[in-house]
Amino acid sequence: MAILRCNKCGHVAEALGEHAGKSIACPNCGNEVQVYDTVLFVRKVLQQYFALQEETVRLRAQIPATDTATATPSATGFDIHNTAHLASDAQHTHILQWFQRRQVQVRTNPKAVDTTGFFDDVAVELGDNYALLRDVVDKIRWGQSKDVPNFSLNLSKHSQKDGQAINAFCKQLYDYSFLAKYFYQKQEKIGRATIQSVPAVRSFFAGEWLEWYAFMKLLALFGEKGREFSCTRNLSVVFPNEDLHELDVFFLVDGDTPVCIECKTGEFRQDIDKYLTLRRRLGIDRSQFILCVTGLTDEQAAGLTSMYELTFVNQDGLVPHLSKLF
Repeated sequence: MAILRCNKCGHVAEALGEHAGKSIACPNCGNEVQVYDTVLFVRKVLQQYFALQEETVRLRAQIPATDTATATPSATGFDIHNTAHLASDAQHTHILQWFQRRQVQVRTNPKAVDTTGFFDDVAVELGDNYALLRDVVDKIRWGQSKDVPNFSLNLSKHSQKDGQAINAFCKQLYDYSFLAKYFYQKQEKIGRATIQSVPAVRSFFAGEWLEWYAFMKLLALFGEKGREFSCTRNLSVVFPNEDLHELDVFFLVDGDTPVCIECKTGEFRQDIDKYLTLRRRLGIDRSQFILCVTGLTDEQAAGLTSMYELTFVNQDGLVPHLSKLF
């Protein structure tokens, strides 16, 4: 197969393979045009594309850090719970450079770090009070998996304080449209809810909430410590052999120290070898490649960390572990 592109009229068309390397008349305007082997043509186009991408990253890196529109954030000067600041291309520049030095191509997902919605707020509330609110999430996840739209919560079995907290959380879920309906029967102390069917909300309760939780806790931690960083979620990573992976949460602290967090709200044991291989290929220290798993006890997390060249934590142990590193 061969391909031609006319420099005069811009016409692109396939040509017979026997014409590769020759000149023929453009089918559209009659101008004489060179015919190329398709594979060779595509290879050249990709080479130019990646060269331009590298040049763009290099030029962005030269923009003065005093430019507030492109400076590396330190989580100061903006509300981390209500900003699109982190979704800019410039904010991801240092991360792109870090991976390119390792000959790894990456694709960012700016929407995944836009905190102008309510995913981050609900995730922090849930993660900080997971032991108390876990039953709510479990009922939602069960309903999603079984296509059962309604569930109820018997709050009479809880203390007055805990029951009020659970009820307030469910009202918050309804106010933010994470639940389609919610009604609390005060006399019976029973909450009745209808699950939201929107795909983004389904994904959130299926496990994405923990990614938001880890992301927001790191933003707060590095902000408190005054560290500069670049950050991303759902980062697609493509190795030279075309192996594709997605990193749940990735931070680059002070321009060169990576922190990678993989989040699991369900079974994780079958993925341990995959994460070991990924950590080694990226050259990240074991203390900075973290599996955050809900439901792990502190003892289990410590035992798994000693067994494998990875760091295991539960949602409560994430910030304490990173505080020791930074």
